[in-house]
Amino acid sequence: MGINVDGCIRNIQSWLMPRCCVLCGAGGEGELCAGCERELPFNESCCARCAVPLPEAKGELLCGPCAQRPPPYDRALSLLRYAYPADKLIQKLKFNAQLHLARLLGERLAGYVARHVTQAPQVILPVPLHRTRLRERGFNQALELARPVARRLNIPLDYRSCARVRATAAQSLLPAAERRLNIKGAFQITRPLAARHAAIVDDVMTTGHTVEEFAATLRKAGVEKIEVWVLARAAP
Repeated sequence: MGINVDGCIRNIQSWLMPRCCVLCGAGGEGELCAGCERELPFNESCCARCAVPLPEAKGELLCGPCAQRPPPYDRALSLLRYAYPADKLIQKLKFNAQLHLARLLGERLAGYVARHVTQAPQVILPVPLHRTRLRERGFNQALELARPVARRLNIPLDYRSCARVRATAAQSLLPAAERRLNIKGAFQITRPLAARHAAIVDDVMTTGHTVEEFAATLRKAGVEKIEVWVLARAAP
C-alpha cells in the first residue's frame, strides 16, 4: 500500500498551523476569513503602465510620470494596493518569516495575472536579494511568492541567472529622492538569458526604482518584453 506523502505533509501542516485567520484569528475558515478577505484593497483603479493607484482610471489611462517618461518595462500588474490589511499580510511574510503566506498570496497573485495576461512570458524572474540580506532574513520573499505563481501558471522559474551584486541600503528607509541612486547598478546577469519575454515578480512596488533598475538590466541582456507582477503597489 502506497503512502500519500502530500496528504501526510498537509496533515502535519494543519496540525502545526491551525486553520485560523492570520489577521483576526477567527477559526474554522482557513488562513484568511471571509471578512478579512472582503477588506483587501484590490488595485482596481490604476495606471495602465506602472499600476500606481489612481483616484479613477478607466481603460488605458496613464499616470503623469509614465506619460512623460515610460519605465523600462512594458506593463506592471498589481493585485492589491499597499494599505491595510494587505500591508499587514506582507509584513508578516517579510519580517516575521510566515512563509506559508507566500503560498496564500502567491496563488491569489497568479489568479489575478491569469485574468489579465493573454500571452504568457517565457520565464519568471524574482527580484534578487543580496547575499548579505539573504543571510539576515533567511529567505527571499520575492522568490517565495514567485514559486506558487510559476507553479500555478506553469511558467519556468529562474532565480539563478540574475544576482543583486551591491548590498544597498533598504529602499524603505530612504527618502524617495535617494532611492534611484541607491539601487543604481545593483543587479547583474550571471549567465545568458534565452528568454525574450520575462515577468519580474516582487512583493511590494513603492517608487518603482528597484524593478525599473532590474528591468533596465534585463533590457541590456536582450530581453525584449518585460512585465512586472507585484502583490501590492503603494500610492505615490
